[in-house]
Amino acid sequence: MARDEVRRILPADIKREVLIKDEKAETNPKWGFPPDKRPIELHMQFGVINLDKPPGPTSHEVVAWIKKLFNLEKAGHGGTLDPKVSGVLPVALEKATRVVQALLPAGKEYVALMHLHGDVPEDKIVKVMKEFEGEIIQRPPLRSAVKRRLRTRKVYYIEILEIEGRDVLFRVGVEAGTYIRSLIHHIGLALGVGAHMAELRRTRSGPFKEDETLVTLHDLVDYYHFWKEDGIEEYFRKAIQPMEKAVEHLPKVWIKDSAVAAVTHGADLAVPGIAKLNAGIKRGDLVAIMTLKDELVALGKAVMTSQEMLQKSKGIAVDVEKVFMPRDWYPKMW
Repeated sequence: MARDEVRRILPADIKREVLIKDEKAETNPKWGFPPDKRPIELHMQFGVINLDKPPGPTSHEVVAWIKKLFNLEKAGHGGTLDPKVSGVLPVALEKATRVVQALLPAGKEYVALMHLHGDVPEDKIVKVMKEFEGEIIQRPPLRSAVKRRLRTRKVYYIEILEIEGRDVLFRVGVEAGTYIRSLIHHIGLALGVGAHMAELRRTRSGPFKEDETLVTLHDLVDYYHFWKEDGIEEYFRKAIQPMEKAVEHLPKVWIKDSAVAAVTHGADLAVPGIAKLNAGIKRGDLVAIMTLKDELVALGKAVMTSQEMLQKSKGIAVDVEKVFMPRDWYPKMW
């Protein structure tokens, strides 16, 4: 069945220009731990697993198993998957646990199998499903973990992969918090025959995809034992992504070495500490504050636009909300 090519673009795919504020800014190699050079213990403490969740267990149970397996105090996942649903489930470990907040604006992608309750011509299916791209209104289902009030969500794209009788296989990119089961129910109503979700798999959660970084629970068990029992760390290291992976999609502000300790001790980011930044930052945007070694220091809300940060010589640029870097990685310089 010939179909128009769908541009599968999520917010995580936006390319951002880098603007230089201080071209003389340099970083001292003696300080910090660049993401690709952290000792394995630190790598795990500040890591995120791109997990291929199997159907069956809840997302909470999967995280509990990982905590027990690695003997961790904390871990968290980036967006609940129902027990029967499989696919991409980012699991942040220990000091990186709170970084899952950064995935909220990134968008998610699913492949779903919709079963129609009556016969519908293929051209009508294509036309009606296309109408569900853009802003939609949803009420969370009865079993959801949030309050059941109407809310708007964005459907970035719908791509029909195959239609066979009453079964429609499609790929959909959506804003976080969109319920695919509800989307399918409403598509069925719009088609006049009703529909239900037969199968669902998440294929993306922001920067985390079905690629070479995706690992299963069985992989994790094997790789962990290779490291602990045989001293072979390379597989375990590859199975865990640096926490910086979880902020790839966010606009960034890179700061001078002299500003790092101040931020880790609780100060908001002031303009003089900025070395470079992404274009297009708006007030209120969630931004990642990075070192010049591309280490994540903190997340915060922009108080200035990119142009204001570039042009001004003083003032608070970012209101810091969550600090990830330990206070002793960079020396105090105030």
